[in-house]
Amino acid sequence: MLDRSRHFEKLPHAAGVGYKPQHFKDLQSDPGPVEWIEVHAENYMGDGGRPLAQLAALSEQFAISVHGVGLSIGGEAPLDRAHLKRLKRLCDWINPASFSEHLAWSTHGTAFLNDLLPLPYTTATLDCVVDHINQVQDLLGRQMLLENPSSYLAFTESTFSETDFLKEVTHRTSCGLLLDVNNVFISSTNLGLSAQNYIDAFPTDKVGEIHVGGHDEDQDDHGAPLLIDSHGKPVVDPVWALLDYTLAQTGTAPILVEWDNDVPEWPVLRDEAGRAALALTP
Repeated sequence: MLDRSRHFEKLPHAAGVGYKPQHFKDLQSDPGPVEWIEVHAENYMGDGGRPLAQLAALSEQFAISVHGVGLSIGGEAPLDRAHLKRLKRLCDWINPASFSEHLAWSTHGTAFLNDLLPLPYTTATLDCVVDHINQVQDLLGRQMLLENPSSYLAFTESTFSETDFLKEVTHRTSCGLLLDVNNVFISSTNLGLSAQNYIDAFPTDKVGEIHVGGHDEDQDDHGAPLLIDSHGKPVVDPVWALLDYTLAQTGTAPILVEWDNDVPEWPVLRDEAGRAALALTP
């Protein structure tokens, strides 16, 4: 059984990392600046075993953020009720300090696509996203944070900017926002926009969590820069600089370092968390 008296009600305004099982012992014995961890919900929806045992142990030391990757919030089809039921069971059990999902879609009919796919920002999309978020929040009995995507193209049929779309979503659902600064940098580079202008237009008063992470660099067919949200490298200096710019707008916030591919040894990830913690230092 979990000792719920020791669980955290909110994420601390401190550095966190995406949890990987190979770091379990290191996190407990040498956390460095890390005060909270994020787990992907879909990895912890089983009935027991080592993953849930490790998560229960870590929840006694760290605040927990549950990050969903499979709800398909932007999909046209109804939300998967079985998936929602499993998610509610997990959240009721671990009682996370934060729950978040993506502004994306990943399902078509009975098929699940292993990617987070972009959406046109239209009134029809808005109605769908709002309906799905309200369903999730009503069922879970907790607020959800919605994460801005990394974009590789723009839809000609969009009638909202991304920031205006997110503003309207928060207005109609009372959800919060997860501001992924690396995603802002990627999208702005790929679409030829200003990352700082995006942050200026973002509803920063709704931000409950901030992410940074690494990305890969490529070129499109015309030789223009093309950034890929890979989460497999250290955070680059321009993203750290954009984080500083963002924090000047938001004030202190929980900052997560994402590293999901080619995961390094713990000291490397701990040092990245240290740089995130430094960004929070006055």
